[in-house]
Amino acid sequence: MPLNLPQLVEFIEKNDWPFTQGHRLCPGCNAPMVAKWSTMTAKALGYEPVVGAATGCLEVSSTIYPFSAWNVPYIHNAFENVAATISGAEAAYRSLLNRGKLDNKKIKFIAFGGDGGTYDIGLQSLSGAIERGHDFVYVLYDNEGYMNTGNQRSGSTPTGADSTTEPVGSKIPGKLQFKKSIVDIVAGHEGVYAATASTSEPMDFIKKMEKALEFEGPAFIAVLAPCVRFWRIPEDSGPEMTKLAVETKYWPLWEYDMGVYKITRKPRNFKPLKEYITKLGRFNKLIKQHNSDVIIEEMQEYVNAKWDRLLALEEISKDKPLRKKI
Repeated sequence: MPLNLPQLVEFIEKNDWPFTQGHRLCPGCNAPMVAKWSTMTAKALGYEPVVGAATGCLEVSSTIYPFSAWNVPYIHNAFENVAATISGAEAAYRSLLNRGKLDNKKIKFIAFGGDGGTYDIGLQSLSGAIERGHDFVYVLYDNEGYMNTGNQRSGSTPTGADSTTEPVGSKIPGKLQFKKSIVDIVAGHEGVYAATASTSEPMDFIKKMEKALEFEGPAFIAVLAPCVRFWRIPEDSGPEMTKLAVETKYWPLWEYDMGVYKITRKPRNFKPLKEYITKLGRFNKLIKQHNSDVIIEEMQEYVNAKWDRLLALEEISKDKPLRKKI
């Protein structure tokens, strides 16, 4: 039975949050929403979550010794290996269960990582954990840069955004490359559930988290979660910005389930990408110093093509799921 809003409200009223107050994340940071919604959904479904977190904003701000905002079993590891750590914990759990050393509790292993620890230096351990078929959920809070260490560019940083390692200057308009398609990379492993989500659509995210938790094997959810400090936006505007990202095709909401693609939100009327770009202060230098209309038009063509590709994949994969195992 899928969770609905009344069930979730009732659960919240009767239980402690798995991720609690007392963390030191910046005012307006969207990462706490991701942590709360993920673990709360697991608890509401009757799972006991075991959490691993890669080094990054969420980790350093929620586990300042001797305090912790995590109200569940939790392990921190290095920047690059949260997927390896959580897969090892999951494998040990299965081994103990098979030998009758543990009660058969409903435990679910959840890994959290930012884009630096997921798109880039954590990609190989994530790929390995998925390929081996471990039963876990990886939740990416995507703020599009190495924000914990001062806004260095990552594989997630969009074209033209200002960062400390690829700044917008008189010669170069910031980052030149497009944002890496991380969910497509994960989907390429085949035997997996993968999805995008945003902080502007909590019920869409919770439904996908429920699917991820119930999926037998590796699951991955990428959540667009703004860093208000380095996106240069007002503290209370994070969800508003992610809503605009969805409405401009910048961040489509879709899922991949064993070979089948599905778009979970199709706005009736799309807004121009320029409306999104001009709302974010990290593009101010691009707009002032360069022929930004040409660059934004190239980005518009790119997101249009990506959207058309998604529509095509949805159509050709309909009712054609892959087998989980041979």
